[in-house]
Amino acid sequence: MSAFIKICTLFVNVLCIPLHIINALGLYELYKRVVPFCLYRVSKSYNKKLHDRKKDLFSSVSQFKPSGKQLTLLEIGCGSGANFQFFPPGCKVVCTDPNPFFEKYLTKTMEENGHLSYDRFVVASGEDLSSVEDESVDVVACSLVLCSRVLRPGGAFFFLEHVISDKETSWTYFCQHVLQPFWCYFGDGCEMTRATWKHLQNAGFSELKLEHFQAPLIFLIKPHIMGYAIK
Repeated sequence: MSAFIKICTLFVNVLCIPLHIINALGLYELYKRVVPFCLYRVSKSYNKKLHDRKKDLFSSVSQFKPSGKQLTLLEIGCGSGANFQFFPPGCKVVCTDPNPFFEKYLTKTMEENGHLSYDRFVVASGEDLSSVEDESVDVVACSLVLCSRVLRPGGAFFFLEHVISDKETSWTYFCQHVLQPFWCYFGDGCEMTRATWKHLQNAGFSELKLEHFQAPLIFLIKPHIMGYAIK
């Protein structure tokens, strides 16, 4: 099946040639302005479907608050701030996202969540957090990226992500690979083919709590993981 997947993926890549050209010419940046508008609305539906999961996941965040200090949380790939409502009261939030056009919606969401303290928004990817001081945050929360360098010792990394199907012979696994070239463009760089749990298991955390589950979403992004790790 692996060879067949490669052939089908190659065919889809050929169909994506116009998108590759648009990206090479720098015109894809125009689409990036539209993504925040779409995801701001999609995130509301996502939150309704996974409300209990998110509430349960982030219920443990407050236990990492330093004694006598305000809890500082860094959210990587914050998007429009869909997770804000689940963060504990009094929490100071630092936000990063590689798409600068999310800031308008991020500010609006923060105004709707007065129980939080908004520190700043930084345009940065999860692979480059040089603008955030090392060991300066108590909790990291993210989607689709991994980071532990900025965490203080004993700090926690919370995650909720869609991942590749762990059944290599499944229809979902096949479609995730074959349709990834299209998905990457229309999802603003999103990848369906990441076995993120393997990176977490090999990251050297002192403690890892990880759960696989099937989210009530379209089959391509049903496979999810959630949990937290302690540095």
